[in-house]
Formats: sequence, C-alpha cells, structure tokens
Amino acid sequence: MRLALLRSLPLAVRVPLVVAGLMVAVSLVIGQVVLHRLARDQERHVADLAAAYLDGVSTAVLPAAIRRDVWEAYDALDRARARYQGLAIVFAVVTEPSGHVLAASDPRLFPVGSLLPEALLDRYGPDGRLAIDEAAALAFLARELREGAVPVGRILVELDIGALIAERRAVRWTLVAVNAGLTFLLAGLGVMLVRRMLGPVAILRAHVAAGAEGPIRPLDEALIARQPAEFAALFRAFNRTAQAVAEREAMAARLAAEEKYALLGKLASAMAHEVNNPLGGLFTAVDTLARHGADPAVRARSIGFLRRGLADIRDVVRAGLVTSKGRIGDGPLTRTDLDDLRHLVRHEIERRGLSLMWRNELASGVALDRTMVRQIALNLLLNACAASPPGGTVRLEARVAAGAFALTVRDDGPGLPDAA
Repeated sequence: MRLALLRSLPLAVRVPLVVAGLMVAVSLVIGQVVLHRLARDQERHVADLAAAYLDGVSTAVLPAAIRRDVWEAYDALDRARARYQGLAIVFAVVTEPSGHVLAASDPRLFPVGSLLPEALLDRYGPDGRLAIDEAAALAFLARELREGAVPVGRILVELDIGALIAERRAVRWTLVAVNAGLTFLLAGLGVMLVRRMLGPVAILRAHVAAGAEGPIRPLDEALIARQPAEFAALFRAFNRTAQAVAEREAMAARLAAEEKYALLGKLASAMAHEVNNPLGGLFTAVDTLARHGADPAVRARSIGFLRRGLADIRDVVRAGLVTSKGRIGDGPLTRTDLDDLRHLVRHEIERRGLSLMWRNELASGVALDRTMVRQIALNLLLNACAASPPGGTVRLEARVAAGAFALTVRDDGPGLPDAA
C-alpha cells in the first residue's frame, strides 16, 4: 500500500523523498551539528581561559609597559605562566606600540627590541578574538594594553590546543564510522529504488547516444503513453528537439553549399587584388621598352623587372593552389626587390601629382620571404598614395637594425579619424 502511494507521487516528489530518507539514515546533518557544537564549546572554553589569563597578565604587565621595564614585564609573564597551568602556553610576547618586542616568555625566540615576523602577526585576529589554526593545533589571542585612551603596547599569546583537536578528531571518526555503516546498509536499497524510478531516463539516454552515430530517431508514441506524466512530457520535448535538429541539419547543408561558392568568390577576389598590384608596374616596364628599347641598359633593366614581377604573380597563383608543400616565395630579400617597387607605384605617384622619397639602406640579402615583403610594401605604398593630398609626399624607409628588418611608409594624409 505504501509503495503504491509512493508510485502515485510525482517524480519531483519521489526523488527528494528518497534522497532525504538516505540523508536522515546516515545522520550526516546530525554529525555536522555535533561537531560544530563541540568545536564551538571547545573554542569558547579556550577563549574564556585565555581571556582570564590575559586579564591577569595585562594588569601585571601594564605598569612595566608604561615604564618600558623589560625585566618587570618578563617577570610578570613568567609568574602568569606558572599560575595558569591549565593553558598550554607556547609563548607570550609583550610588544611596544611601535611593534618592537619589550619582553617575551622565550627571550631566545623573540629577543628584546626585535620585530615580530609578518607571517606570525597575520595569524592573529582582531584584539580580543580567538584565532585557531586547526591544522597546526594552535590558537592565537591578542590584547592591546592601554593607559586610558593611550595605547602602550600589546600582548600576543600562542596556545597549544592539540588535546582539544585530538578529542574533536576522535568524535569525528566515531561519527564517520557510524554513518558509514548506515550508509552502506541503505545504499543498496536506495540504488534499487532510484534505478527503478529512473528507468525512463535510460531509454532517453539510449536514444541520445544513438544520435551521435546518425540521425536522431524520435521516440515511439506508444512508449511515451506508458510513462509517468513527467517523463511523457520530457519524451515529447525530445521528439520536438529531434525534429528541430533534423531541420537545422538540412538548412546547414544548404548553407554550406552556398558558403562554398561565397568562399570561392572571396578567393578569386583576393587573388585578383594581389595580381593586379604589380600589373601597373609591368605595363610601365612595357611602355619603357616600347620607347627606349634600343638602349641595352634600359632593355636589360626592364626585362629583369618584368621577370621579377611575373615571378611574383606566379607565386601568388601558387599560394592559392598549394597548401601543404611549404611557403611560396621563400628567398632572401634584396635591395633590388624593394627598389623595383618605385617603378610599380610611379604611375600612381604621377597620376596624383605626388612626390616620392625613397631611402633603401639594405646592403645585402635579408633572410625573409621576398614575395610577401614586396606585397606588403606595395600595398602600403598604394594606400599612402590614396591617402595623400595633391602635392603631398610619400616616403619609404627600409633598413636592418639590431638584427631586425624595419620597413616604414609615411604619407601626408589626415590619418584615421578618432572614431576609427
């Protein structure tokens, strides 16, 4: 009868009831409350004893602290330690307002006039509040010495609370042993009950896992009808998700086909841009050959320029075709490679009425990709021409400094607006 009543409850009620029953059975909450109460009582007991100790020490040490009498302060600490044998005092230190040690129960550890380590001071809480380091089994308590409203020093005490920590650990292990026995006893019953209640989850998990290897299959409606109301709603939501995923996959396939053509267009546009840059210079070289081809020097220079420009175009085309055979255009960058760019931009310079200042300080080859550097420099020069007003000047400077190649292109344009 009780099992039938439990089955009639919604799953959102059944699972918390099972979890709550297991938690009550193993008494974890009760164990934590007991440990917390024990720790609080122990800390209050230590705090009361330490406060009584500090009350007595403060009264005895205050006159010595006012007079800065080291021996009287030490004697007061020594007498107080013998009087309060119920406290396991590791050390007690009296400091001046400046933080220097006036007296200590262990003068060899804390010499008179020395400063206490910052790591030690950080372990003390505010005056009058007990600070406990359970891992080290130590407690720390501080009290400020005042004459009226005037601070005259401070008392720092470190206590050994190993016996209290040992008692706390013994109680903890007793609770752990009892709770562990109850947990193992009831775990089997809990697993069987939860597994029985969460059987529909296994069905849903199997369908989700099958979706990793192929299309997600919706659940059969007859199976959904046999499930509790909560799982029936979940299964129907899964079917709606499966249908939405199938629709998105079909749409993604269509978008992928469209994106392929868009990428091909971008690639063609980029290659056209990179090929078009040196074409202006090549046409200039052809015009030079047409007008001054009879001059052997001009002819040789123009033909060499044409060869290098065509080689750059060839490298750009190869870069679009080859993706796994290394970089294209590797080779040392020479002075001539950069000087050729003057011919490439001369037409644009003259068309816009600009002047060109050229400073190429390369004395020998530089181990850089010559094609890439030439393309970068050419793009910068063309951008500088477009940005310069009529009558402006475009400047190029190339040099090697501190083992690095530096290329600088300047123009007389207004520059980017602040918003950009």
